[in-house]
Amino acid sequence: MSEVEFETRQCLRESCRLRYPVVTGDAEGWVCPRCGAPTELAIVASVSKNSPSIRPANGQVVVEGFLDNIRSAYNVGAIFRTADGAGVRHLHLAGITPTPLHPKVPKTALGSEKVIPWTHHRNGLDAVSSMRKRGFELWALENSQDARSLFESRKINNSGNPIVLIVGNELSGIDQGILDLCHRIIALPMVGSKGSLNVEVTFGVAAYYLRFVS
Repeated sequence: MSEVEFETRQCLRESCRLRYPVVTGDAEGWVCPRCGAPTELAIVASVSKNSPSIRPANGQVVVEGFLDNIRSAYNVGAIFRTADGAGVRHLHLAGITPTPLHPKVPKTALGSEKVIPWTHHRNGLDAVSSMRKRGFELWALENSQDARSLFESRKINNSGNPIVLIVGNELSGIDQGILDLCHRIIALPMVGSKGSLNVEVTFGVAAYYLRFVS
């Protein structure tokens, strides 16, 4: 992919001095967006859109994602983009989860919805039951009393079978019937005031950990 040239500009008004980036040559960006004063050029730099040549961890754990009744099309799109970056093999969309046919999904997927294979399942429990019978390792990302930290175990996948990361509805979580079929229930440790992260962030952390660290 090509490089994009940006310039950093700084507001000339002493009481403001806002410093911000604009695409080189964009004259509209030369006026301070905060106070409307003129700005001066500080730096011109090229930003490469090429990814660093970092490969998945040895063994390359095969990961698929399962989205159980996710409400937000924007969350679904973001998960598609993360799945593409982490090398997730397939995404399963269950129940009311919006598919890439929804007009809002591509807004955050940014084209990854055209790259990542996906399947829609009306009944998530039936789909997960079938996956278990076919030998998939089912891992639920859920904050529950039975959950273990994702980072506790270094040897993640002893069976060598593909891992299916399951995330659930933003309010109600994962269907209890699906949880009952899972081999593991994992969660991300939280040390702040909030009890959980956004579903697409949680999925991203787990997917990258399995693909690049475990």
